[in-house]
Amino acid sequence: MRLTLRTKIFIYLLIVSLSGVFLTSLSIFFGVENQFSSYLEESRKERISLIEEEITKTYQQTRRLLSDQASSMLHNQAMTENLYYKIVDKNGNVIADTTMMQRMMHRMHGYSQSEAVDFESSSHTIKLGNEIIGELEVVYPVELVGEDFTFLKSIKQNILIAVIVILLLSILFSFLFSRRLTAGFIRLTKAIQELKRHKRVNVPVKDLTIEMQQLGESFNELATSLAKEEKLRKQFTADFAHELRTPLATLRSQLEAYQDGIWEPTPERLEKSHHELMRLVRLVNELEKLIAVENPQKKLNFTTLEAGKLISLLADQFSPLFQEKNVTLEVISPQESKYFKGDHDRVIQILTNLVNNALQYTPAGKKVSIFVEDCHGYVCFVMKDEGIGIKEEDLPFLFERFYRGDKSRATKTGGIGIGLSIVKALVDAHQGTIHFESEVGHGTTVTVCFLKNGTN
Repeated sequence: MRLTLRTKIFIYLLIVSLSGVFLTSLSIFFGVENQFSSYLEESRKERISLIEEEITKTYQQTRRLLSDQASSMLHNQAMTENLYYKIVDKNGNVIADTTMMQRMMHRMHGYSQSEAVDFESSSHTIKLGNEIIGELEVVYPVELVGEDFTFLKSIKQNILIAVIVILLLSILFSFLFSRRLTAGFIRLTKAIQELKRHKRVNVPVKDLTIEMQQLGESFNELATSLAKEEKLRKQFTADFAHELRTPLATLRSQLEAYQDGIWEPTPERLEKSHHELMRLVRLVNELEKLIAVENPQKKLNFTTLEAGKLISLLADQFSPLFQEKNVTLEVISPQESKYFKGDHDRVIQILTNLVNNALQYTPAGKKVSIFVEDCHGYVCFVMKDEGIGIKEEDLPFLFERFYRGDKSRATKTGGIGIGLSIVKALVDAHQGTIHFESEVGHGTTVTVCFLKNGTN
């Protein structure tokens, strides 16, 4: 059975909307549960730590392990947090034991005797300096119970209700949109058919316009325009995904550096990591605006920028990635401050793209250098690598979207060939210049320049 255009549009819109609802609800559903479980685990660790600190404090003051304050904390955590403790001194004597309250709390939460709740336990050695003063055994439920279980169940129910409502709205709006999208086309189709048969078209006088008289030409132009818009939409989606990759990789490298102990989480470095995160947030918020990057009327947020600070920021961001690949990153800060006008986020976007490209195409054991030059009214960032280089015949096409002279590099280094086209558009928006010099096997030098007195 052949489907009508209206039915096809309805089905396509419904598939897209339902796919989005399914993926979003699935991620939220499991994300909430994982985050809530992680929150409870961290909360449990904090409460255990409080008990240990109170025991240590009491022992230091009275040479006893248990105080009234500690007893009260043990009882409260058993009643409200489902945390049960057994405190044993260094001689093996049990000082306190709230694990006996498990059954009572089990019944208070509404569980019958036949309904078993699995518990886990962990042991913690309590020390005062180098002296072992006792052992702390902690018993807690494996699964959520009580108010925690009720809270998570309520959230899941709300998510399920929201999904059902969105599904119904998706069906309704898909139907309405398909009807609206095809109504005009059906009228135009009937009019074209009537004109094709050289019959008089029963169209209201207000519709008998010049555009209707030139229907064929206008229809062709419309088809071309729609095809172009579709291409731009797909291109925009790919461009945005590419632009997310670089700051995500930088942020990931910084976090891994903290985890591996390469970096200490100082306030300054945490601020830089937070800055990368917020830049991602801004990119997402500008999802619908990013395609206008090639629009000459794009309004940039021009401020006065200092080149030395920018390349220092690049060094901090990319150092873990370069260390991981065993590529030397040489950053030469200018001896004097060099200022220029530019959009901070867009300039960082340009530079990170170029540095990331240099890293991708530079093999281990080689070097990438970054420095700043003052060139006839411009502040220029120069990035010189010892990578694989670019063929001379490919240089004129570097800024073409999706162009790759060596197709195998897409597999080796990732990417889809739109990064440099975005860089070129952003540089043009700043009224700047970008130039490539390269020799196969010897590396590439990229020079990107910004006006010292850029316009707003």
